[in-house]
Amino acid sequence: MSTETPAAEPTLRLYDSAARAVVPLAPTVTPGTVAIYLCGATVQGSPHIGHMRSGIAFDVLRRWLERSGQKVVLVRNVTDIDDKILTKSAEAGWAWWAWAQRFEREFDAAYRALGVTAPTYEPRATGQIPEMIALVQRLLDAGHAYVGDAGNVYFDVRSLPDYGSLTNQRVDDLATTEDESQIDDEVEADKRDPRDFALWKAAKPTEPEDAAWDTPWGRGRPGWHLECSAMSRRFLGESFDIHGGGIDLRFPHHENEQAQSHGAGWGFAQHWVHNAWVTIKGEKMSKSLGNSLVVAELLRRYDAPVLRLALGTVHHRSTVEFSEETLADAAGLWDRLSGAVTRALELADDGSEPNPVDAPSEEVRARALPEEYSSAMDDDLNLAGAMAVVHATLKRLNTALAAPDAAASAELALDLRAQLDVLGLDPLAEPWRSRVIGAGAGASDDAALEALDHLVSALIDERAQARAAKDWARADALRDQLTAAGVVVEDSATGARWHLA
Repeated sequence: MSTETPAAEPTLRLYDSAARAVVPLAPTVTPGTVAIYLCGATVQGSPHIGHMRSGIAFDVLRRWLERSGQKVVLVRNVTDIDDKILTKSAEAGWAWWAWAQRFEREFDAAYRALGVTAPTYEPRATGQIPEMIALVQRLLDAGHAYVGDAGNVYFDVRSLPDYGSLTNQRVDDLATTEDESQIDDEVEADKRDPRDFALWKAAKPTEPEDAAWDTPWGRGRPGWHLECSAMSRRFLGESFDIHGGGIDLRFPHHENEQAQSHGAGWGFAQHWVHNAWVTIKGEKMSKSLGNSLVVAELLRRYDAPVLRLALGTVHHRSTVEFSEETLADAAGLWDRLSGAVTRALELADDGSEPNPVDAPSEEVRARALPEEYSSAMDDDLNLAGAMAVVHATLKRLNTALAAPDAAASAELALDLRAQLDVLGLDPLAEPWRSRVIGAGAGASDDAALEALDHLVSALIDERAQARAAKDWARADALRDQLTAAGVVVEDSATGARWHLA
């Protein structure tokens, strides 16, 4: 008989977009485990802060669930084949797969820079083609799909009684169920009903030959919606706890995902959680408006924890108004938070080891949190309430530091670290630690050199891809970036080598 203590039920209540109400989160598949599928990046271009909002919001959800004793399995997919990727790579003269890999790396770097925990699994769409083909066949067999004259395969929305239930829409009121970016004349041509959506797109002579796969109904590639249904089923099973993503994905993408999965006979997502947009002067962040802010550019001007604080301490269902004032406020708050923890660390340093303020993250996460903090987080991740507790703790810490009272300061600094850890902003945990108490703190020279080699090698690999694609401007820009950082790159017949200037 097992003596293992069963995990406690989560006390978190979340707003469910389908139920349109705040409801208790009750894991129904595996007790003690919360399975989350998060729509990740379509790697068509550089990541901007609108993309990062979703990653950070669900990172906070994950951290709070784990802090509450739950095991979290989080799948965040990468869409690496799509109409937009094929179009943009062709315009740039790149192989579509090289274009996708380039921006997948940029997304990965942005997530890491902003302290977003790596997902449990991060599948690429192109790695799950057999599962997608099997799902299309299952839908054909069930009478929920049909093959058009041109070889496209469509989902018959009228065949599913609950189509529209996620977004509370009637089929008769819809003009289309396709995303605007996915519509083209060839795909629309052989639909029986303009409201049906593409599951599989027939190969076109204008597209690369290697951007298509053989199937029983002809050669082609997956539709955008199909990818997520197949990947969630592959990694989380027929039913899972939470499906998440940006609110702009609710229709048609998430509605169509649900239709495909329900049509296949799967329970699919038990809860739907959506984060709101990032706006600039009230406008939705998007490339079409010309006002998207690329993460890599912002990180040249602002410290990474400042960006995380600005994006990640606003309620996930509230719009983030992004501006110079927002960043200035976040920078000031980060200075006060990290500065207070640093002063407590210095005050507690009596020459003996270990310094009580410098406890490892495992101990910090085991520390009790104030009831007001936990209650706020359990109430649909009420970050305003949680931040009120953070500010109160910071005020008490500053009072103890002014006394000065080393013992009280150490306890309050640990309390503050525990509260900030849930938000991914503990100043003494990586990736912020080296910024707060000095580069290389707590790490050996060998470890620092290994980290540097990893980062430089990634840039050299990206430069090699740019050169292979004859994107000389990009290759030169990467070399200049390395030179500015004091890294000398030497090209040779066996590849590029680097050393410090």
